[in-house]
Amino acid sequence: MIKVNIKKNHIVITGHANFADYGKDIVCASASSIVITSINACLRIDNSSLLYKEELDKLTIDIKSDSEIIKSIIENMIFLLEELAKTYKKNIKIVKEEDR
Repeated sequence: MIKVNIKKNHIVITGHANFADYGKDIVCASASSIVITSINACLRIDNSSLLYKEELDKLTIDIKSDSEIIKSIIENMIFLLEELAKTYKKNIKIVKEEDR
Protein backbone atom coordinates (compact mmCIF):
# COMPACT_ATOMS: atom_id res chain seq x y z
CA MET A 1 0.00 0.00 0.00
CA ILE A 2 1.14 3.54 -0.76
CA LYS A 3 0.95 5.72 2.34
CA VAL A 4 0.92 9.50 2.06
CA ASN A 5 1.53 11.26 5.38
CA ILE A 6 0.83 14.98 5.20
CA LYS A 7 1.83 17.59 7.73
CA LYS A 8 1.69 21.34 7.15
CA ASN A 9 4.93 21.68 5.15
CA HIS A 10 6.14 18.08 5.13
CA ILE A 11 4.89 15.16 3.04
CA VAL A 12 6.20 11.60 3.19
CA ILE A 13 5.15 9.03 0.60
CA THR A 14 6.10 5.40 1.21
CA GLY A 15 5.39 1.94 -0.08
CA HIS A 16 4.08 0.32 -3.23
CA ALA A 17 0.44 0.06 -4.26
CA ASN A 18 0.62 -3.70 -4.95
CA PHE A 19 -2.19 -3.35 -7.47
CA ALA A 20 -0.07 -5.18 -10.04
CA ASP A 21 3.55 -6.21 -10.63
CA TYR A 22 6.30 -3.57 -10.57
CA GLY A 23 6.33 -1.79 -13.91
CA LYS A 24 2.68 -2.66 -14.59
CA ASP A 25 1.03 -1.06 -11.58
CA ILE A 26 -1.36 1.68 -12.74
CA VAL A 27 -1.90 2.96 -9.19
CA CYS A 28 1.84 3.44 -8.59
CA ALA A 29 2.22 4.99 -12.05
CA SER A 30 -0.64 7.40 -11.36
CA ALA A 31 0.64 8.40 -7.93
CA SER A 32 4.18 8.83 -9.28
CA SER A 33 2.97 10.98 -12.18
CA ILE A 34 0.91 13.20 -9.87
CA VAL A 35 3.76 13.71 -7.42
CA ILE A 36 6.63 14.11 -9.90
CA THR A 37 4.64 16.54 -12.07
CA SER A 38 3.78 18.61 -8.98
CA ILE A 39 7.38 18.68 -7.73
CA ASN A 40 8.66 19.66 -11.17
CA ALA A 41 6.06 22.44 -11.49
CA CYS A 42 7.01 23.90 -8.12
CA LEU A 43 10.72 23.78 -8.90
CA ARG A 44 10.20 25.28 -12.35
CA ILE A 45 8.37 28.26 -10.80
CA ASP A 46 10.79 28.64 -7.87
CA ASN A 47 13.85 26.41 -7.61
CA SER A 48 13.99 26.94 -3.85
CA SER A 49 10.26 26.32 -3.22
CA LEU A 50 10.78 22.83 -1.87
CA LEU A 51 13.33 20.17 -1.07
CA TYR A 52 12.73 16.54 -1.87
CA LYS A 53 14.60 13.35 -1.16
CA GLU A 54 14.10 10.05 -2.94
CA GLU A 55 14.97 6.80 -1.24
CA LEU A 56 13.95 3.21 -1.91
CA ASP A 57 10.14 3.16 -1.56
CA LYS A 58 10.15 6.60 0.12
CA LEU A 59 9.85 10.20 -1.05
CA THR A 60 10.04 13.12 1.35
CA ILE A 61 8.93 16.63 0.37
CA ASP A 62 9.66 19.70 2.50
CA ILE A 63 7.81 22.81 1.33
CA LYS A 64 9.92 25.93 1.81
CA SER A 65 7.80 28.55 0.03
CA ASP A 66 4.77 30.53 1.19
CA SER A 67 3.89 31.40 -2.41
CA GLU A 68 0.19 31.03 -3.24
CA ILE A 69 1.11 29.39 -6.54
CA ILE A 70 3.27 26.76 -4.82
CA LYS A 71 0.56 26.17 -2.19
CA SER A 72 -2.00 25.71 -4.98
CA ILE A 73 0.16 23.17 -6.79
CA ILE A 74 0.70 21.17 -3.58
CA GLU A 75 -3.01 21.36 -2.68
CA ASN A 76 -3.85 20.12 -6.17
CA MET A 77 -1.36 17.26 -5.80
CA ILE A 78 -3.00 16.24 -2.52
CA PHE A 79 -6.49 16.51 -4.04
CA LEU A 80 -5.47 14.27 -6.96
CA LEU A 81 -3.92 11.70 -4.61
CA GLU A 82 -7.12 11.75 -2.52
CA GLU A 83 -9.19 11.12 -5.64
CA LEU A 84 -6.93 8.20 -6.55
CA ALA A 85 -7.32 6.84 -3.00
CA LYS A 86 -11.13 6.96 -3.31
CA THR A 87 -10.97 4.64 -6.29
CA TYR A 88 -8.19 2.37 -4.99
CA LYS A 89 -8.88 2.21 -1.24
CA LYS A 90 -6.81 -0.97 -0.78
CA ASN A 91 -3.79 0.49 -2.56
CA ILE A 92 -3.30 4.06 -1.33
CA LYS A 93 -3.98 5.73 2.00
CA ILE A 94 -3.78 9.44 2.80
CA VAL A 95 -3.19 10.55 6.41
CA LYS A 96 -3.31 14.26 7.20
CA GLU A 97 -1.82 15.77 10.35
CA GLU A 98 -5.26 16.80 11.62
CA ASP A 99 -6.46 13.17 11.18
CA ARG A 100 -4.07 11.96 13.90
